[in-house]
Amino acid sequence: MQPNLEILLRHSYLSRKQVRELQADLPGSLPQLRAALLQRGWMDPPDWKEAQALLLAPVESKDEDQAPDSANAAMQRVQEIALRIAGSDATALLLGESGVGKSRLAQLIHRGSARRNGPFVTVACGSIPETLLESELFGVERGAYTGATRSRAGRFLRAQSGTIFLDEIGELSAALQVKLLRVLQERRIEALGAEQEIEVDVRLIAATHRNLEEEVRSGRFREDLYFRLNVVPLTLPPLRQRPEDVLPLAQYFLGRLNLERGQSLQWQDRRLDRALSTYSWPGNIRELENCIERLAALAEYNQLSADHLPPRIFQETGIAELSAAQHGGPAMPPGSPPVAEGEASFPTLRDQEMALIQSALQRARGNIQEAARLLGVHRNTLARKLDEYGFEARRFKAPR
Repeated sequence: MQPNLEILLRHSYLSRKQVRELQADLPGSLPQLRAALLQRGWMDPPDWKEAQALLLAPVESKDEDQAPDSANAAMQRVQEIALRIAGSDATALLLGESGVGKSRLAQLIHRGSARRNGPFVTVACGSIPETLLESELFGVERGAYTGATRSRAGRFLRAQSGTIFLDEIGELSAALQVKLLRVLQERRIEALGAEQEIEVDVRLIAATHRNLEEEVRSGRFREDLYFRLNVVPLTLPPLRQRPEDVLPLAQYFLGRLNLERGQSLQWQDRRLDRALSTYSWPGNIRELENCIERLAALAEYNQLSADHLPPRIFQETGIAELSAAQHGGPAMPPGSPPVAEGEASFPTLRDQEMALIQSALQRARGNIQEAARLLGVHRNTLARKLDEYGFEARRFKAPR
């Protein structure tokens, strides 16, 4: 548990004094650590959710997101620009629908910057009550108002030498917009009840699903703040415009669930591939992640099934609610032609070869050399077949 405390300290979730206090009675598990932090009032549930993602990341790359690279050209251009500006301290404004992956892109910019060893602090501006948001951002001194029984550093100070990510910045009140503009201009903050300002060294990344130009025209968002934020705007395409990314992301989320829960869930229901690939995902990546979590919770015999998809996906994609035994089979690789509903279910030679290759890859845990040995073919022969069918060996690797 000691390494977890070091991670929370490095990312400014805990102070050195708090870490020393916890070391005296070290929690033995993450649930116990969570209970101890919430009981002491050192962390609230949203903070814990952010911190838990760091603690559950693979040990060899605690600060790296293992999500697959996008195969979509528009998204690749966005990521290319994001990495290009990462080396500077230019303010980035991430635009796009809710759940489209703006937080992940913000982390990508942070990891590519010279501040990568500093904290990455997220503030969900839309989920914190306006009366509390100012103290969350800038901090509060003891006695500043009724109930302020102790001094508390704000998120800007916790992000010192790192990056602060203001998600849904379009939700800020007019008063907080003024205060934020001053912080961006002066690089100094003043905690509630404090007698002096504190200089801060942070890189700001903001995000919103709103059209800020329209918000400026309507008078709901300050024009001067908009221009301060809109240094490098990046618009992320919605998931419905990136169908090639759906299955790799689904496998990524499933792998992460397997890691968190110590499970080995997988799927071989090609109806599921078809449904996931053709659904429009109005909730974008967040909806996809929640869908995989639902399928994992309802899985039987360690197998995800299309039978457990939400009704709205059945309705939109036209996938009949039939048993996997009737229309099961190997997962279809990206790019495979869909099988029409009502078509004879007798497997073709191509289907059987695909199923055999997939079975070998699963048993070999994505090791191409071992899978080729099981199939009795040369490694190069198997590699050509993987290219032909669009299989990616890494998709079958066991989560670490």
